[in-house]
Amino acid sequence: MIRPATPADVPVIAQLIRGLAEYERLSHAVEFDEAKLRDHLFGPRPYAEVLLAEDGAAVVGFALFFHNYSTFRGKPGVYLEDLFVVPDARGKGHGKALLLALARLAVERGCARMEWSVLNWNEPSIRFYESLGAKPQDEWAVYRLDGAALAKLGTPVRGL
Repeated sequence: MIRPATPADVPVIAQLIRGLAEYERLSHAVEFDEAKLRDHLFGPRPYAEVLLAEDGAAVVGFALFFHNYSTFRGKPGVYLEDLFVVPDARGKGHGKALLLALARLAVERGCARMEWSVLNWNEPSIRFYESLGAKPQDEWAVYRLDGAALAKLGTPVRGL
């Protein structure tokens, strides 16, 4: 079963995020605060939404997403930030069910596309996405500005 997350789900969402970070070999990068996560998902200005996959009474996976916008198409899109299914529940259709639910939501909301990133070493996920009809966007390079570089660029300069 796929359902939208509620504020009561924040602890399990946090646990799933940590599981994803471990899978992606990025546990050292996890630094979020659950109270802020709750506010960012369910506060007065939500920044993202979450769908949860359940197997019986257990939450076994999640998809965290938010809207972006295609200026060329003149329509919103969906950016899938994270998709994760716990190792014991893989191969049972939960990941596909999450993607199908998200695709339905995107169509219902009039979105032009769904996009996401995948680590280039993650062959099982790449094969899975391509089996659903997804195509890599090799002509684009992902850039990131964070930490000290973001702070430096975002610091107001006197007179500007």
